Amino acid sequence: MTDQKIVVLGAGYAGLSTATRAGRSGQVTLIAPEERFLHRIRQHETAAGHAEHRPALTNLIRGRGVQHVRARATGLDLTARTVHLDSGQAVPYDTLVYALGSRTAWRGVTGAAEHAYPVERAAELGERLRTAEPTSTVAVVGGGATGIELATELAEAHPRLRIRIISTGLVGSWFSAKGRAHVLRVLDRLGVEVHEQTTVTGVDPDGLSTGHGRVPADLVVWAAAMEPHPLAAEAGLTVTAGGRAVVDDHLRSVSHPEVYVVGDAAEVTVPGTGTLRMGCATAQPMGTYVGRLLAGRTDQPFAFRYLVQCVSLGRRDGLLQLIHGDDSMRPIIFTGLVGRTAKAAIIGSVISALR
Repeated sequence: MTDQKIVVLGAGYAGLSTATRAGRSGQVTLIAPEERFLHRIRQHETAAGHAEHRPALTNLIRGRGVQHVRARATGLDLTARTVHLDSGQAVPYDTLVYALGSRTAWRGVTGAAEHAYPVERAAELGERLRTAEPTSTVAVVGGGATGIELATELAEAHPRLRIRIISTGLVGSWFSAKGRAHVLRVLDRLGVEVHEQTTVTGVDPDGLSTGHGRVPADLVVWAAAMEPHPLAAEAGLTVTAGGRAVVDDHLRSVSHPEVYVVGDAAEVTVPGTGTLRMGCATAQPMGTYVGRLLAGRTDQPFAFRYLVQCVSLGRRDGLLQLIHGDDSMRPIIFTGLVGRTAKAAIIGSVISALR
């Protein structure tokens, strides 16, 4: 490994976990434009005006054989095994770990990209909310975990704002009946107006157009869907129809085995578990596995089983849902302060686990 040129693209949960493990016994080049780690599962807190928790990448890679190149990858030459950067530099590799993750998907909705705040702009949204009129209306589009956490956090932090959550399906539909019922109770307690089975067809400065008519809003937050970064498909890696790279049981690209793909960018199917969903819960274990693989600490196929799902519901409530290893729901939940404390503990453990 000491003679191998190992390049990791992306400094998210998967990329950093890979780099710090592989960097224990070899030299790794980590390419990412950020100076600080973006803790994506805390973006709802940032949007609500709470202090950001973004440790410096230099602290996270300290003591490892990792060189951080602050640049953005603009292209991959899979034949020449070279990464092209926006700085004009070309970085060669023997082994590439592709961990560019995912980004907000607008799904072709007219005006969404122009008039809605994606979660990537959480800090900007927080500043806008700080100066918003007290009676403003905020529409959160998306009934998944991100949308639920945003709606509850904003409602609690800004009680005079009118918060609406708009979901194409049912809000929290994947939870058990008890889990979804608790989410709806909290939304009701916080005064969040719920619009379910409502498809957004357009966004403009005055709100949303939907299949059920107009939904007025002074601000729109978009948390409806995520999509993988397109660079993998553009470079020629084999990808699914949704753009995620197809990998083998060691997380190597099926078309280019010198390229490992981890995190949201990878379409990973584990026997007995199924195809893994996007998220920190799956990205970090993938990165840890590939880092250990490159360091010679394992040669076994990647294995993964789910344990829990959890969401924070403001500062004083949360939901911890026990699940089976294949991500299906069990009937057991923990709510209130217990659920919130469990979610906080999980969030806190993520940073230490990156190393």
